[in-house]
Amino acid sequence: MCIGIPMQILESGEHNALCQGPDGPRIVDTRLVGQPPAGAWLLVFMHAAREVIDAQRAQQIQDALLALQQAMAGDADLDRWFPDLAGREPQLPDFLQPPTRP
Repeated sequence: MCIGIPMQILESGEHNALCQGPDGPRIVDTRLVGQPPAGAWLLVFMHAAREVIDAQRAQQIQDALLALQQAMAGDADLDRWFPDLAGREPQLPDFLQPPTRP
């Protein structure tokens, strides 16, 4: 399984960008997303950007990754990490819903 990591562009080039990630700066292949400007956020899989995302989405993903780390360390209070899911059943996205009959 491959997990996407949000990274912010520090410097953008024609086919790659210098990005800041959780483990420090890294060169990222941007051929699939074009040439986003410095300051933009990317969702990066194995050193390649797959999507340009906004800062809010980047924060949500960073929070989810932190929650995963905490859960693996034994912290079971997931409501703290996923307040948008607390107190309700998760819903499937529309494209995964079973077809309805007329």
